[in-house]
Amino acid sequence: MSEFILKASSPAASGIVAKVTSYLFERGCYISELAQFDDQDSGRFFMRAVCQIREGNDTLATIRAGFAPIAESIQMTWQLVDRTVPMKVLIMASKFDHCLDDLLYRLHKGEIPMQITAVVANHLDLRPMVEREGIRFIYLPVTKENKRQQEQEVLRVIEETGTELVILARYMQILSDELCQVLRGRAINIHHSFLPGFKGARPYHQAHERGVKLIGATAHYVTADLDEGPIIEQAVQPVDHTYSPEALTAVGRDTETVALAKAVKLHVEHRVFLDGNKTVVFK
Repeated sequence: MSEFILKASSPAASGIVAKVTSYLFERGCYISELAQFDDQDSGRFFMRAVCQIREGNDTLATIRAGFAPIAESIQMTWQLVDRTVPMKVLIMASKFDHCLDDLLYRLHKGEIPMQITAVVANHLDLRPMVEREGIRFIYLPVTKENKRQQEQEVLRVIEETGTELVILARYMQILSDELCQVLRGRAINIHHSFLPGFKGARPYHQAHERGVKLIGATAHYVTADLDEGPIIEQAVQPVDHTYSPEALTAVGRDTETVALAKAVKLHVEHRVFLDGNKTVVFK
């Protein structure tokens, strides 16, 4: 039995749900999951449907072709994807291994429907971990002089492998504005979240000195504005005065892995919509 996901957004208007569901019914599809949201601020409508093809001779291709004129009539941006095909992702990392290791674990457990096309790193520290899993490791050291050249190589790998999502798993390099534009809505980053914000080196030591009471992490889409992209998922954990800088760092690693894994899972399951500078997430 074929199963697919319809992910769609359009200007808000009456009758959209009726048009979509009626078409799917006529094609012999069973809707097993349906979520929708009407953003009153932006005037946009968002919908995600999980469907099974149960009757007739229709295929994903014929359903997709038949839906196109309906979507065009209501100015709808949409995707219709085979739910059984894992999303192709490329992971970028540096020296820290906790986020990469966690994603590999969840992949093995079947928690995240993805296929890792390669791991790109600007250091060699993670090479043994990656190659032990039989995954392609690409070493691209970055300097001020070669940064643009290395980013072009990343884009070449993305195109070569058919990568659909880029995950920055503690990749300690700032992407250029040009690369951020190319990867808009398909590159996820993770970083710590503190109040007040601690920037620069050793943020957990700074947090210890200020006596923070919450450790957090934010997963978001990458934009040219550093760490200010649309937020997908956040995680927090309470701490107190007894935590040393090392203990805070350990808690930080946990929150980063949780927030990043949840964000990646939401994206690869086509549950996240960009809505201006924010997201609509159907959980």
